[in-house]
Amino acid sequence: MVEFIIFSRTARTDSSFTNLREAGRLDLIYQSILTSMFVSHGIRKDVVFHGILNGPPKPPLHLQVDGAELHDVRVDEATWTQILQNVLSDGKHPGITLDKKGFHQIIDEKSEVYVLEESGELITDVAFGENPVFVIGDQVRLPKKEEDWILRKAKKISLGKQKYLAMSCIDIINYILDARSNK
Repeated sequence: MVEFIIFSRTARTDSSFTNLREAGRLDLIYQSILTSMFVSHGIRKDVVFHGILNGPPKPPLHLQVDGAELHDVRVDEATWTQILQNVLSDGKHPGITLDKKGFHQIIDEKSEVYVLEESGELITDVAFGENPVFVIGDQVRLPKKEEDWILRKAKKISLGKQKYLAMSCIDIINYILDARSNK
């Protein structure tokens, strides 16, 4: 099982939006879900995505997408706008849950946690166990307080000197894990 956690400072915690970009960057959550879950003509059944939504009006909310349970989805933004509006309105969708767990509570449940940081150990030099959890900040990065807290439990890893979009980081991590599992 591979897990990805995106900490979003601004993602809305209600359904009053017309598009994901204007919903406190819920577009970043949508893009990260796509890159963590989807492969050509399929869904990664061994991946769980967590979005920690800290925007108004009722933060924090924990959005979880479980690839083993996810179905009735497409990859277009309009579909995900509807799905996220539905779930944020207390609706249901297969494989997607919403609860009031915060960042600390989610991390405390995990044992093998890695935080993406430019100053971390190069990812290609890290041996991962069976259940790695990768934490990625939003377009701004993790808040300093949260970063200091998580680094007591997690290991810093890096994709190199180049800075990438959160969704690209997930794609790169999946590629590396896929390449290792295909040896």
